[in-house]
Amino acid sequence: MISINAAGMDFISLNSILRETKEKKAVINNCEGQRYIGCAASGMDITVNGTPGNALGSYLNGGRITVHGNAQDAVGDTMNGGEIIIHGSAGDGIGLSQRGGEIYVRDSAGYRAGVHMKQYRDKTTVLVIGGSAGSFLGEYLAGGYIIVLGLTGDHCPISNFCAAGMHGGKIFVRGVLPPSLPRQVIAAEANAEDMSAVQPYIDKYCRYFGKDKDDILSKPFHMLTPDSKNPYKMLYVFN
Repeated sequence: MISINAAGMDFISLNSILRETKEKKAVINNCEGQRYIGCAASGMDITVNGTPGNALGSYLNGGRITVHGNAQDAVGDTMNGGEIIIHGSAGDGIGLSQRGGEIYVRDSAGYRAGVHMKQYRDKTTVLVIGGSAGSFLGEYLAGGYIIVLGLTGDHCPISNFCAAGMHGGKIFVRGVLPPSLPRQVIAAEANAEDMSAVQPYIDKYCRYFGKDKDDILSKPFHMLTPDSKNPYKMLYVFN
């Protein structure tokens, strides 16, 4: 294992150490907003103590990144595989164009979470947000699962323009839905079969963050899917 004191270190130096080490496990202490941590990493287990900067785990190809703190924008940008686990909140654009792997956020996420997430063949693409999510959640969603647990209160956990342009994938929302959704989106209460698909990821969320699964499942979930006749699908999918 390699231990790095990132206090006062620029992001280029920090990422050079991560790329050049032969160790498979790294602990970064005193992280102070350094960008691109774990970019394109594969098979590493990286623990970040502090606040990583933008594009944490971008193009991640495998392994795991665990953050003990909050994260900034564009977490998991275009990641291909692996896991990112954030013991705090995340900024805007988390899961942007994510095409594989799993992201778990204990608390809330900013605007445009899961924009243009997609899934290729048997790759699993998952974004779990424990609290609330800002506007444009799942914009142009093309595949995978977005799960919003709304553990921050009884209010609606998603904001305006959720699922705008959605043409694939599924969004699961625990509790209250917003009063209006795009016309091309179908909202229905999730049944047992629907929930069985996302149960493993809810289990992981509870295990990673010490949450009570029975408490989470005590409220109904709604599932958002694109209407098969929705015009956006024609722009992206050949039928």
